[in-house]
Amino acid sequence: MELILREYNLKLKHTFRISRKTIDFQPTLIVELHDNGFSGYGEATSNPYYNITIDILQNDIEKIRNLVTETSNETPEEFWSKISPFLQDNPFALCALDNAYNDLYARKKGQKLYELWHYNIHHNPLTNYTIGIDTIENMVLKMEELPWPIYKIKLGTPDDISIVKELRKHTDSVFRVDANCAWTVEETLLNAKEFKKLNVEFIEQPLKAEDWEGQREVFKNTVLPIIADESCIREEDVAKCHNHFHGVNIKLMKCGGTTPGRRMITEAKKLGLKTMVGCMTESSVGISAIAHLLPELDYVDMDGALLLAEDIANGVKIINGKTFYPDRTGNGVILF
Repeated sequence: MELILREYNLKLKHTFRISRKTIDFQPTLIVELHDNGFSGYGEATSNPYYNITIDILQNDIEKIRNLVTETSNETPEEFWSKISPFLQDNPFALCALDNAYNDLYARKKGQKLYELWHYNIHHNPLTNYTIGIDTIENMVLKMEELPWPIYKIKLGTPDDISIVKELRKHTDSVFRVDANCAWTVEETLLNAKEFKKLNVEFIEQPLKAEDWEGQREVFKNTVLPIIADESCIREEDVAKCHNHFHGVNIKLMKCGGTTPGRRMITEAKKLGLKTMVGCMTESSVGISAIAHLLPELDYVDMDGALLLAEDIANGVKIINGKTFYPDRTGNGVILF
């Protein structure tokens, strides 16, 4: 099997700001696995919060190049188990390889990924569209630029309640809010009461990831559901989130790919947690991998490619929140 790495710098349509960073470009690495005339694609972006750079991604993948290229007919689960011990400190690289191999495996089988997994796509959830922190005027302009049934509003400012109140004047769409670890327990409980009046569906990760005691207090007293993100990274975190959150937002790059991501979804369902998968401002390569998990999800945040000024691939299409799959096998991706 051949391993090919491609580096890109994705330009965003607008400056994107959350509580801890602001970006105009998103560096990303595309992994291609080629075997017997078929190619599978995976993606991993850089992320300073998790100390992931493109150089680190490339170097860690190169260290196991021979292990990867010697693979041929293993199942995705067998492939993941083989390479994961060498990438324990870099789940982003593990994700890119795992997603590429799942894609390749399905293409060899002549099936789309959701077909291979026996998923029914007829009741897929709609994806939200994210509005980053900005001036009220610019946030409204972004909503007007792309009318959408569900918006995720990035918060973590001194004026969060005022922001949501003002945005509510301009749309009847459902709101979700994401504080990216920026609030206290008191702020979360107060904000939840106000946001419930404003048709906010849930709050994502209000407290710092390690504040389990505070999150337990929020869980017991909040009037809105709370979804874990930064507190739910790896497979073992799902059980920790039980009785601390109402649901989990699984990021494939954080957990190490589609293979462990599917296991996390299964575990969350067993524990009665709502299931969500989120994206990392990536191209249609990464987004198309997420799309095949939709039948197993309650919520999804897969708008990354919609935030780009120019995509690098053709894959799933998202129109007014609804996902449309290309008539191609695997995850359906082709690079431009």
